[in-house]
Amino acid sequence: MIERVNLQSEAEKTILVGLITNDQPEDKAIEYLEELAFLADTAGAEPVKTFLQRLDYPNPKTFVGSGRLEEIKAYVEEEEIGMAIFDDELTSKQVKNLEQELKIKVLDRTNLILDIFARRAQTAHAKTQVELAQYKYLLPRLTRMWTHLERQRGGIGMRGPGETQIETDRRIILDKIARLKEELKHIDKQKATQRKNRGKMVRVALVGYTNVGKSTLMNVLSKSEVFAENKLFATLDTTVRKVIIENLPFLLTDTVGFIRKLPHDLVESFKSTLDEVREADLLLHVVDISHPGFEEQIEVVNKTLAELDAASKPTILVFNKIDAYQHVEKDADDLTPRTKENQTLIELEQSWMARMGDDCVFISARNLSNLNAFKQLVYDRVKAIHVTRFPYNDFLFQTYDID
Repeated sequence: MIERVNLQSEAEKTILVGLITNDQPEDKAIEYLEELAFLADTAGAEPVKTFLQRLDYPNPKTFVGSGRLEEIKAYVEEEEIGMAIFDDELTSKQVKNLEQELKIKVLDRTNLILDIFARRAQTAHAKTQVELAQYKYLLPRLTRMWTHLERQRGGIGMRGPGETQIETDRRIILDKIARLKEELKHIDKQKATQRKNRGKMVRVALVGYTNVGKSTLMNVLSKSEVFAENKLFATLDTTVRKVIIENLPFLLTDTVGFIRKLPHDLVESFKSTLDEVREADLLLHVVDISHPGFEEQIEVVNKTLAELDAASKPTILVFNKIDAYQHVEKDADDLTPRTKENQTLIELEQSWMARMGDDCVFISARNLSNLNAFKQLVYDRVKAIHVTRFPYNDFLFQTYDID
């Protein structure tokens, strides 16, 4: 396994840096930095200050402009900051220049996410996938790291004449990537056999943005103890449980959460894990309705599902955390249109139900609000699929309903 970023057990003070560009307006840049702060906290760091700059495009040498870089440098020295995390992916050249100027550790969003994934991975499958993504991330960045890799490879006959150190390191990493891909193929075959052995039982998959409450909902439905925590990427390893609602059994899968700016190599590495999504008969798309950017989170998940060729699957939109939804009252003489910031929960429910009909439901997995209506909806959808596979058992479901 690749050596992870050494975020110390004692929270390391860090600063967060982002840009306002033509493609990323100020409100989005601020929201992304808030999410980056949550990522940093999940990794064990302590975000103490954020820096934002308006630029047409990132500075190719230092990401930010020279003036803002001097401001960051002064703050780092004065407050004894140990790390800077940038909200976008940095090139090898940018990281090298920034570390030389700031004299501290420099990470980008991708590196931070990879570190969290490495910490969260528990099974051999997840660990292999994370390691593959890490090596893919490191491959184009060999100019500043991994100059020690020759110690990991046999000596005699392994280095060609005149081969430079970076060429050796690149070859070592390419060999490791090839080996990890073969390991994943072997694991994927085992997983495919496991899925095949489950027979024709209806499969339901929980999908959604990270930290929306999928694992909590899994625990409620399956009466199990799947790890759930108010942290990003609390769940990495796919969990499958048999669930019975009244007399109707089905398989329920909890999957890794999605996130904005999710590294492409990580998506590629975890596509095998998400085979559970591709092979599901019904998706439960869980949404944190208390999050101010929940509509964009829905778009991120839908885009990722499209990449997995799963966008056309039957889906129920499950708006979770209604107990945490906060409504800002609008003044009576305010004639401006309603926005998601000042809509009541009832108004939100009505607007989404008007668009989606019975394909959405509003619940709180934590305090069990409206859970019976949710179970009834899932029961009806699973039953409809079940009777097409087992038509002679249809009579079993004629007199059963959810209280």
